[in-house]
Amino acid sequence: MVARAYTVAFDGVEARMVEVQCAVAAGLPYFGIVGLPDKAVSEAKERVRAALASMAIALPSRRIVVNLSPADLPKEGSHFDLPIALALLAALEIIPKDMVEETVALGELSLDGKLVAVIGALPAAMAAAEENRVLLCPKACGAEAAWVGATRVLAASTLDEVLRHYTGASPMTPATAGEVVAPPQSRDLRDVKGQERAKRALEIAAAGRHHMLLVGSPGSGKSMLAARLPSIMPPLSPAEALETSMIHSLAGLLSEGGISRVRPFREPHHTASMAAIVGGGKGAKPGEISLAHNGVLFMDEFPEFPRPVLETLRQPIETGDVVIARANAHVRYPCKFLLVAAANPCKCGYLADPARACAKVPICGEDYLGRISGPLMDRFDLRIEVPPVAYTDLDLPPSGDTSAMVAARVADARARQTARYAGHDRIRVNADLEGSVLEDMAAPDAEGRDLLARVAQKFGLSARGYHRILRVARTIADLDHSDDVRSHHVAEAVSFRIAVGVKS
Repeated sequence: MVARAYTVAFDGVEARMVEVQCAVAAGLPYFGIVGLPDKAVSEAKERVRAALASMAIALPSRRIVVNLSPADLPKEGSHFDLPIALALLAALEIIPKDMVEETVALGELSLDGKLVAVIGALPAAMAAAEENRVLLCPKACGAEAAWVGATRVLAASTLDEVLRHYTGASPMTPATAGEVVAPPQSRDLRDVKGQERAKRALEIAAAGRHHMLLVGSPGSGKSMLAARLPSIMPPLSPAEALETSMIHSLAGLLSEGGISRVRPFREPHHTASMAAIVGGGKGAKPGEISLAHNGVLFMDEFPEFPRPVLETLRQPIETGDVVIARANAHVRYPCKFLLVAAANPCKCGYLADPARACAKVPICGEDYLGRISGPLMDRFDLRIEVPPVAYTDLDLPPSGDTSAMVAARVADARARQTARYAGHDRIRVNADLEGSVLEDMAAPDAEGRDLLARVAQKFGLSARGYHRILRVARTIADLDHSDDVRSHHVAEAVSFRIAVGVKS
C-alpha cells in the first residue's frame, strides 16, 4: 500500500515541492526514511511513532518505508514530521488518500501529538498556491501563511485535530491573515539637536534609498541620527512586505503570527562574521544584508569590521542580491538595502580637535579611513561630516521638522518615483536607475550638465560616481516637486559626494 503527501524543501527563498511517499508492505517490522534526510528528518520516525501512540494508533508489524522525492535533493528541518505522519495515516487507510494528496503540509510533532511552529510557512504557502493545493501547518504559523491569500490555509494545534478534519468528524475553518501592529514610534528626528545638514542627508537617503556614510567624532550623534531613519521611511508596500517577510520567515523572525509593514532596521556589531553579514553557515541561511532587504542596514564603527567582510558588500550593493556558493549549497537571496555606515575620523576620534587629537595627526586619519577601500567608498552616494555639538546647545529647545513632517515629504517623493517607474520591473526607487533609463529620467538641464562635467574633471569621478550623483540629484528634484533635474539639484548632490575628505 503506497500513499503520498506533499511538503517543501527550502532553497533560499524558494520552496521546492517534495513528494512524501509512504509504502507499507509485508516483512519484518521496520520504519525507515530515505531520500537524503538530515538528522532532524531521520529522527522524525520516532516523533511520528510517539505522536500516533498518544492517539492510541499503533503501527502495524510490517515494513514501512518513507521516500522523500526527488531523492537527490537534500532534506533539512523538522517540518517533515507532519507530512510523513499524513502519508503514513493515508497508507494505513485511516484518512482518505485523495484529500492528503491535495495538501501541502509542514509542521513539527511533539511526542504528545501537538504541532510545533516551524520556519518557512510563508514561502510554503506561495508554493502551495502555485500548485493549487491547500496548506496545512501548525496553528502558530496560520496567520503568517494566510497572508498570501491565494491558497486556503488550515492551521491545526494537534495531530488529532488534523485526523478529525480528514475523517470529517470536525472540519477545520481556514486561517485568517494577521498583521503585526507597528509599535508607536518613540524616536523622533527632532530629538537631535543641530546637525541640520545630516538631517537633510537622511531625508534624501530615505527618499531615494541612497547609501550614506557618517563621519564624526565620538558622541556627535551619528548613531542617534541613524536610529531615527526608520521613523521617516514609508511603510512597506504589499509586494515589498511579502518579499521581506519570506526572508524573515526562513530565518524564524516572524514570531508574532503576522506580516509587518515596518521596514527592517538591522544593526550588526562590528565583530560579526562574514557568514552573519552576507549569509551562509549550516543550510546557507540569510545574513544581515538579506534580513535588511527593503530596509536599513546600519553598520556602526564601519572601519572596525574585518576587511573581507567589508569587501563582500561591494557586489550586493550593486546587484541587489547575493549568491551564497558552498560545496553543498548554491543559494540566492535578495538584498536591496539602504546602507548607513558610521565611522570616527581616526582611531582616537578627535582628528579635528587639536586639544584632544593624538600625536599621529593627520596620518592616523588617513590610515583609519583608509581601511575602507576606494571601490567601497565609491558606492556611498552621501558622505556627511557630523561635527560635535556644543554642550551649550544641548539645553536649547528642539529645532527642525519632526519625523512625521519629514516622512510626509519622503512619502511624496517615493510616490513620484512609483508613478515614474511603473513600467519598469527592476526599478522602484532612484537608487535602482541605470543605463538608458538613468539617462532619460535623471538627465539634468544644460547648466547642471556643465557643472557636473567640471566636477567630474576636477575630482576625477569614476563612471559610478558620476551616475550616483545623477541619481541623488533626481531624488533632490523629487523632494523639490520638480519634474526636471536642475543645476541647484546637481550642486547639492555634488556637495554631499565630496563633503568628507576621503577618496571620491
